[in-house]
Amino acid sequence: MLNEQTIAKMNQMKLFGMANGFAERSGKADHAELSHQEFAGLLVDDEKIYRENRRLARLLKYARLKQQAALEDIDYRHQRGLSKQMMLELAGGQWLVKKQNILITGPTGIGKSFIASALGNQACRAGYTTRLERVPRLFESLMMAKADGTHLKLITQMGKAGALILDDFGLSPLKDEERKDLLEIIEDRTGMGATIVTSQLPTKNFHEVIGEPTIADAICRRMFHNAYRIELKGKALG
Repeated sequence: MLNEQTIAKMNQMKLFGMANGFAERSGKADHAELSHQEFAGLLVDDEKIYRENRRLARLLKYARLKQQAALEDIDYRHQRGLSKQMMLELAGGQWLVKKQNILITGPTGIGKSFIASALGNQACRAGYTTRLERVPRLFESLMMAKADGTHLKLITQMGKAGALILDDFGLSPLKDEERKDLLEIIEDRTGMGATIVTSQLPTKNFHEVIGEPTIADAICRRMFHNAYRIELKGKALG
């Protein structure tokens, strides 16, 4: 009865991880020999793990990653020019700390989005607010946002993300408003967060697809500065 009251109080105080841990640990025979300090320490650990898992779940939901991918699941057997050494370096997470960009290029079906999603997963697990946006759909959303007055709010959201994934960049030449919006996003993110770009185009063609030389220069300079470049090649993965 006393245990039930204690669990109820923990739940009332929203200590859900601690409440679950108390319910499970109270019935374990091997916990009977623990000191009060040891038992309390385990309950604190239960609460910490519970909150970390809840936060991770929220970050992953917000990220809207295309695939449930992880860096350790990347297949290096396929001959596509993917450097394992570079991926091991990225796995260290310094690109997030230093707010460096990652440019992933290559033909369709070669695994660009999987790698981007794996990096996004890593960012979420490191506690960074992450967002994946397909570039064509993002431009559509920005256009509609101008009509309902939420354009600046959406631009600001893109700028504040700890890691932003711009997927399928360059499928078609950018229109005037699109390149201006992209410049605003990239400008806001410079020095503030890491940006991952996937594209079927080689980086040397980014300038052309953006159009208008002055804006293209500004975007490419910020996008390419101190960036990792993953240039994939070969046939589509099976």
